[in-house]
Amino acid sequence: MKTFKNLITTILFLVVGATMSAQSKIAHINSQALISEMPEVKEAQAQLEKLQKTYQTEIEASMKEYQTKLQTYSADAQNQTEVTNQARQKELAGMEQNLQQYQQQAAQDIQKKQADLLKPLIDKARAAIQKVAKAQGFDYVIDATEGGSLIYPGGKDLMEDVKVELGF
Repeated sequence: MKTFKNLITTILFLVVGATMSAQSKIAHINSQALISEMPEVKEAQAQLEKLQKTYQTEIEASMKEYQTKLQTYSADAQNQTEVTNQARQKELAGMEQNLQQYQQQAAQDIQKKQADLLKPLIDKARAAIQKVAKAQGFDYVIDATEGGSLIYPGGKDLMEDVKVELGF
């Protein structure tokens, strides 16, 4: 009986040990919070703010010029010929269209600059996460940011085994 009990205990330890070693180690991190706390982010934000202010100043100056011409033309419209008034309306419409295009281009430029500044920071954070995860023996690191994804897929990928099981 005592031998049987020792045998059961040994088998139980082997099964539990095998189960524990087969489990994946999973960690999580909020990558957005990490990136927002990086010192380089403040410098990137300062560059973006400077660019935004430059565009905003130019847009405001163009708007002021447009408003001034609109008021001048409106006040003087009765004293001008129809041909002159039509030319002025055309000029104002062109100015308005140019202003809208400039605003769209400015927004695109700011968005591109933001992506250019943040990509190296994101890559640096991802590399650090992977290095720490590997050093601490984690198989997977999940991004805890809302809508996050898998950051470090160090565990076994079952794709090939499942394809074989399905016959393709």
